[in-house]
Amino acid sequence: MILLKDILYKVAIESVHGSTDIDVNKIEFDSRKIQQNDVFVAIRGTLSNGHDFIQKAIELGAIAIICDELPKQLIASVTYVKVVNTNSALAFLAANYYKNPSANLKLVGITGTNGKTTIASLLYQLFKKAGFKVGLISTVKIMVDDVEYKATHTTPDSLTINHYLNEMVSIGCDYCFMEVSSHGVHQKRTEGLTFAGGVFTNLTHDHLDYHNSFAEYRDVKKSFFDNLPKTAFVLTNIDDKNGSVMMQNTNAKKLTYALKSYADYRAQILENQLSGLLLKINDNEVWVQLIGTFNAYNLLAIYGTAIELGLDKLEVLRLLSELESVSGRFQFIVSSQKITAIVDYAHTPDALENVLKTINDIRTNNEQLITVVGCGGDRDKTKRPIMAKIASEMSNKAIFTSDNPRTENPETIIEEMEKGVEAQNYKKTLSILDRKQAIKTACQLANSGDIILIAGKGHETYQEINGVRHHFDDMETVKEILEQLNK
Repeated sequence: MILLKDILYKVAIESVHGSTDIDVNKIEFDSRKIQQNDVFVAIRGTLSNGHDFIQKAIELGAIAIICDELPKQLIASVTYVKVVNTNSALAFLAANYYKNPSANLKLVGITGTNGKTTIASLLYQLFKKAGFKVGLISTVKIMVDDVEYKATHTTPDSLTINHYLNEMVSIGCDYCFMEVSSHGVHQKRTEGLTFAGGVFTNLTHDHLDYHNSFAEYRDVKKSFFDNLPKTAFVLTNIDDKNGSVMMQNTNAKKLTYALKSYADYRAQILENQLSGLLLKINDNEVWVQLIGTFNAYNLLAIYGTAIELGLDKLEVLRLLSELESVSGRFQFIVSSQKITAIVDYAHTPDALENVLKTINDIRTNNEQLITVVGCGGDRDKTKRPIMAKIASEMSNKAIFTSDNPRTENPETIIEEMEKGVEAQNYKKTLSILDRKQAIKTACQLANSGDIILIAGKGHETYQEINGVRHHFDDMETVKEILEQLNK
């Protein structure tokens, strides 16, 4: 048990009705999980409003209610705390409840449109190889040193974040690397956390179904850096036109990385092959197992972060050479027929263009590049024709198919994609609704030496259709089909 008044530290309170000198059990924002003497935080979500469930929470045993609008009738035995913003309040309540675990390890947040998962995951991998106990909070999974937990969001809710950070502290983790999404920042999930550093990757077209404009999307990202303390560092991609914007109002130590511009951490690509990259980072050469210009940026961000966290430069270079690609991020296999199949999470126009450019830079043009791509339902519709345009321009053959249609009609999604294809590229495209059949067709069209890119889902092992998740794994599917075709 903990006193309510002790977990209200730093919460912006407007009024209190009842006593805060009471023992509380735990904090919940889902009324269905309330137990005796819990605190219920009424969150205004996109689908439901927690204020509508205050009475239910009390009936289930809630002893305190955190809200931004008081109910018309107050119950004498319940304490009501009216706050400015319940999302922000939840963040501070959670941090206080778990004794501010982020202050007891070095927490680094990685934000931007593309590269967050790769950078966070490879930092986790690098620091593990360096002998530290490390935590990871990512789109793919949550790691408490060697123990893996399933991830449900890029940036989890504040209670989940602090729960896992507390687990990390309890077993002696030294560092945690965490993806920070624009949704997470906008919904105040990162408030109340103490960051040792923040990394900015890039900013391109994404999430405009959630944010009203690109400027709003940019400013939400920027607010993460605005709130970093003086003791933290900001490491930003200065080659991105928004890189300098991210540092404008921060009190943190400002650092830059780049391939094209003058920067604190600079890299040059000396060789780019399907087997890896030869990079010159500052004044040292290193061979790495990852490929492509986008990964050169990712590795440079990793290098800079590791140095700022105190690791030895030569040791970091050695560890960079040992890093292996993240699941669903330019993950490839070569079949017995010498067909290369690449699975990548690229689900934004910029990410898709980067992956296709990487493949086109490496290949000899004696082989076909066949791209299988779809767009998610119930998400930003404006990127659909753009992604189809990119795929049809930069591939020998583009097959449009379903991604996660969710509650939308997959045929409609594909029709909206097709509108982006220019007349000269029509003959290069096919539309196949069933994703497995689309991948099978790509495999049947491929000859020895050809390259198949399957984009959009990456690490995901499901396909979401009308609210139901069906098992579907791009890598598993393409392996199975290529093996069958070889028989």
